Amino acid sequence: MKETLQPQGELKRKLGLGAALAVAVGTTVGSGIFSSLAEVAGASGSALMLIASFVIGGLIMIPQNLLYAELASAYPEDGGQYTWLKEAGWRPVAFLNGWLAFWATDPSTCSVMSLAIANYLAFFIPALSGVAVKLVAIALIVAFTALHYRSVEAGARFQAFVTSLKMLPFFLLVGVGIFYMHSDLITTPAVAGAPVGLAALLAGVSATTWSYDGAVGACYMAGEVKDPNRTMPRVMIYCIAIVIALYAGLSTIAAGLIPLEELAASDAPIALAFSKIPVIGQAAGVVTALLAIVVITGSVSGATMYQPRLEYAMAKDGLWYSRFAEVHPKYNTPSFALMAQAVYAIILVCVSGINDLLGYFTFICLVKNMLVFCTMFVHHRKADYNPGWRCPAWKTMTVIAILANGILLVSTFLWAPTAALIASVVALVTGLPAYYFFEKKNKTRAS
Repeated sequence: MKETLQPQGELKRKLGLGAALAVAVGTTVGSGIFSSLAEVAGASGSALMLIASFVIGGLIMIPQNLLYAELASAYPEDGGQYTWLKEAGWRPVAFLNGWLAFWATDPSTCSVMSLAIANYLAFFIPALSGVAVKLVAIALIVAFTALHYRSVEAGARFQAFVTSLKMLPFFLLVGVGIFYMHSDLITTPAVAGAPVGLAALLAGVSATTWSYDGAVGACYMAGEVKDPNRTMPRVMIYCIAIVIALYAGLSTIAAGLIPLEELAASDAPIALAFSKIPVIGQAAGVVTALLAIVVITGSVSGATMYQPRLEYAMAKDGLWYSRFAEVHPKYNTPSFALMAQAVYAIILVCVSGINDLLGYFTFICLVKNMLVFCTMFVHHRKADYNPGWRCPAWKTMTVIAILANGILLVSTFLWAPTAALIASVVALVTGLPAYYFFEKKNKTRAS
């Protein structure tokens, strides 16, 4: 007998601290460090600025993660940023956030990371290039969608396994690489023609946005997390501490092993950097490429898992196509939302490259973040606002988060491809007309 889908359904609380932290860390530590390291190197212009960009980029995320922790404990339901904007009474802005997430950031996340895995496979198979790389990326999108379509528990177990597997080799590689760094590479002046001073730092920090974004993904699934008031703040804090330590070490080792010009021009910069370790030699590049595949696999798996929860939440509120609210009666997953994400991600793989998608992602991501942080002042004025955990010095943290994102938003113009920025503006401009379209549908249905 053919199974039917529930037009409306409820997802269940099945995820504990370990699973939620695996989603946060596993999604953050992925193609960001492997794919955007070259982009950050090119934007920052010097080894010292490269390292400083990753350190400062991580420090900037601390206030943001603390704010996310408070909001997730106040509204322990699926939807993340969309939910927080909606609960602030900013329904049109909440829709715009979700609109941008679907058309600009979420499926493009799957596309970028799948392409990154395919590029690292090409490190082992030189004949794998061009169309073949894209076909591999498409196959990966289909595989991870199938995994998370069939079971949230199985997906969470896989996420926890991959995240655990990838962390130890990272720290071991940093520990080995530190003995073979060349201090003169760290102190080499900026590349000719590259930005210098504050402009270089701002451009570099902006380019790390993709590397650090991901922890909020666990908040998208807050409605499926056990004891979210206690669990979500711990997830946000633990995640950013782990990721800052890891990225600071990796960027320092990479900058000390290979000239910045080569690093910026490489499609597989981490593998190239570790291949320069004399004792391990080429084996280090092989090990690192394998590690990259494992790491990015965890990241794309996490993104595939949590992102459709946003459209699911919007559809339940009547602000998205109703089919996105379908919950599979057997697998208890947002089945249609998962499939729709996969289809769009595959389209992006076919028409774009990693650099275009990174610029597209970064601009929209920063806009979304700024809107969310502005709502903190609204939430704290609500009489019924009662988070299970409160961010220390929340006003100061909010101002820092808003200013940091505003500066990085402007800095994106220093490095992002023009086509990516144009696409971002188009996504922004089309958002409000789409909102009124869905609202009109709701009124027609109600009457």
